[in-house]
Amino acid sequence: MYRPKSTVEQWRIFQAVVDCGGYAQAAETLNKSQSSLNHAVAKLQQGLGLALLEVKGRKAFLTPAGEVFLRRSRKLTQDIEGLEQLADVLAKGWEAVLRIVVEASLPRQPLYDALAAFTSQSRGCRIHLLEAQPSGCQTVVTKQAADIVLASRTFPGASALPLTTTTYVPVCAPHHPLTQFGEVSQHELEHQLELVLADGSEEEEGWARTEERWVINHLHDTLSLLRRGVGFAWLPLDVVTPLVEAGQLQRLPMAHHGLRKRFTHLILPRATPPGPAASLLLTLIRQDYGQSGTAVPA
Repeated sequence: MYRPKSTVEQWRIFQAVVDCGGYAQAAETLNKSQSSLNHAVAKLQQGLGLALLEVKGRKAFLTPAGEVFLRRSRKLTQDIEGLEQLADVLAKGWEAVLRIVVEASLPRQPLYDALAAFTSQSRGCRIHLLEAQPSGCQTVVTKQAADIVLASRTFPGASALPLTTTTYVPVCAPHHPLTQFGEVSQHELEHQLELVLADGSEEEEGWARTEERWVINHLHDTLSLLRRGVGFAWLPLDVVTPLVEAGQLQRLPMAHHGLRKRFTHLILPRATPPGPAASLLLTLIRQDYGQSGTAVPA
């Protein structure tokens, strides 16, 4: 079994001698005797079989090998410090991982903004961001398999907070036959292929569907097919607006300004209260979605 020839403390002393410009200065900074620092660096060099420092007068200078090992050793001590800090925050109850599940058809720009703000305060907490269909979100909530779920509906027994209302509009490719109409009614749509962003296991409440439809699991696939002139789809307004402005898609003018709306709900599946990392992220999410309330039981 491999046995290290050096210790973290030896590398820290080596770095201090370099940073302070000599053994005497480093001894004062570290509140150690100069002889103990000399001994530590000498033992380090002996174990490696390399000279890392050479003393000229009262100053210590790096050898070529020392320059290489200084860079590598700084990474080592930073990693050790990071591990110790992680142990400290975990000991205080800070979560190591947060699992977030988002329903595929929901816009998520505010969530991205909240995660960006969370990064600098995460204390090593990892994020697992997953996409699911409505039935998948229900399974996650039932099994309490995530810390946060963003879904278009609530679920019995799980705390929920309505975050925002999203407007959905019908879009298609600019060369699709539907674009020839000055105004589109539900009657015209009934005779066209509809791309439904869902898993096929849930019926949209109050949303009339065409007889001819394809069920698509991912937004990326839906947009790719639409741009090729395949069918039309009801999609979030803020998602399609850049594509409409770029001329890649065209919004259909619905008769009587017919639009569809859907809530985004923040769901807390777990029976236990959220930990400190989850609480911080929840605060950021509410801020970015323009909400300040607290989640309430569904």
